[in-house]
Amino acid sequence: MSLELYATYVVACIVIILVPGPTVTLIIANSIRHGSRAGLANVAGTQAGLAIMIAIVGIGLTSLIAGMGHWFEWVRLIGAAYLIWMGVQMFRSKGKLNADGTAKRPRGGFFLQGLLVAISNPKTLVFFGAFFPQFIAPEGNYALQIGVMGLTAMIFAAVSDSTYALAAGRAGRLLSAGRVKLLSRISGSFLVGGGLWLAFSKAK
Repeated sequence: MSLELYATYVVACIVIILVPGPTVTLIIANSIRHGSRAGLANVAGTQAGLAIMIAIVGIGLTSLIAGMGHWFEWVRLIGAAYLIWMGVQMFRSKGKLNADGTAKRPRGGFFLQGLLVAISNPKTLVFFGAFFPQFIAPEGNYALQIGVMGLTAMIFAAVSDSTYALAAGRAGRLLSAGRVKLLSRISGSFLVGGGLWLAFSKAK
């Protein structure tokens, strides 16, 4: 991969990462309610999810997964149901701050929650499988180029998501319980919306 091609990839990668998705919604909501550490644990989980998806792309299984037909649809619907369930739980939350450690935490912890949200949308995997090849030099080492692009995407995502977590955690300490409850409902609505979009959208 030439330097010019890599620079083009970096620009495209930044633009895509800066568009908030379900993972950013989750990170912000948990950081506000439970503090920055919870949000950063979500970030670690989403990074693990990204690593899994990038590894699958690297070993060339995206076309196999995309061609799984009904199995792919079931995975997509399960992911959609998980996002909707999480959004409903967030919408129904009482908005209690975690200053005394009494706020209800997700089962399995924030890391697992972030991981599940990251891998709940199998269309992300197909997107990576279609996006990465646009920047691969045919004469270069395929696995190495996928690794470089994947690591680059993970670094930018980690920086962006961590910034959200730290900023939201700091803001959460200044908000009243009523404001936190309102933000939880807004975040929950976004997750439900993302789940509904995933449920009714068709895999390309």
